[in-house]
Amino acid sequence: MDTFTSVTNSSNLHISQFILMGLPGIHEWQHWLSLPLALLYLLALAANLLIFITIQHEPTLHEPMYHFLGVLSLVDIGLATTIMPKIMAIYWFDVKVISLPECFVQMYVIHCFFFLESGIFLCMAVDRYIAICHPLRYPSIVTNAFMVKVTGFMVLRNSLLTIPVPVLAAQRLYCSKNEIDHCLCSNLGVISLACDDITVNKFYQLFSAWIILGSDMALVFSSYALILHTVLRLNSAEAMSKALSTCSSHFILILFFYSGIIVVSVTHLVKEKIPLIPVLLNVLHNVIPPALNPMVYALRMGDLRLGFRRLLGG
Repeated sequence: MDTFTSVTNSSNLHISQFILMGLPGIHEWQHWLSLPLALLYLLALAANLLIFITIQHEPTLHEPMYHFLGVLSLVDIGLATTIMPKIMAIYWFDVKVISLPECFVQMYVIHCFFFLESGIFLCMAVDRYIAICHPLRYPSIVTNAFMVKVTGFMVLRNSLLTIPVPVLAAQRLYCSKNEIDHCLCSNLGVISLACDDITVNKFYQLFSAWIILGSDMALVFSSYALILHTVLRLNSAEAMSKALSTCSSHFILILFFYSGIIVVSVTHLVKEKIPLIPVLLNVLHNVIPPALNPMVYALRMGDLRLGFRRLLGG
């Protein structure tokens, strides 16, 4: 927080706070959306906590695949918690004001968790690729040290590459309008209020999206293409079914996550005509995946369901 404060102070800003207006075009009745959003948030918290505790509690789930699932649950909790309390404060208590340092910190944390979710999906895809395409080498490659290293690398990668996003935003001059037509401090929403040139900000936003999300997406789908190629060459129908079943839940969520990113990106092209759509989709894309992920895994993974029953004493 102190870092962002010092950066902010050095920018000679005329504005000391932003006002988050919420969903554009429906300010008068947007509070009606608070109930479904709050229920989604509570569902995401409860379900992801249940998954994480179950994985830690159940010895049979102490495997690489479930390790990454546990990390994904923590990331989902962090992502939803970064935005939902402030959104609820806007809807329920009309607390729309947010200081510039708080806004830049929220911007940083949202980007970190969002990119980290993509990184964990990549780790899970690589884990399944090694397990199915190189099963004999899997125990020697995917060790505890390997899992710690790749998880640590993803955290470090996203933490460092995300720093320029809020730092560049804090260096802009905000001298007139301070109302953001959004429920959260999105980078593009904030820098659009700047009175000086924002070319560098837009360039880095595009650069980070292509470098992080673009590379993750390419590697994820390459991994699943190789998995599919290997599975189709199996002689045993039972082995083929088992291999596909272990990947199906991962692929469903990965497809939903990256499809959501593409949809949100495309809707920004029509933001001037329909400003509500990209903002609403942006909010939903930060809360629906955390609520959806646990349900898909609970339905698709028998070992995880058995762990739930043991934990809950059923």
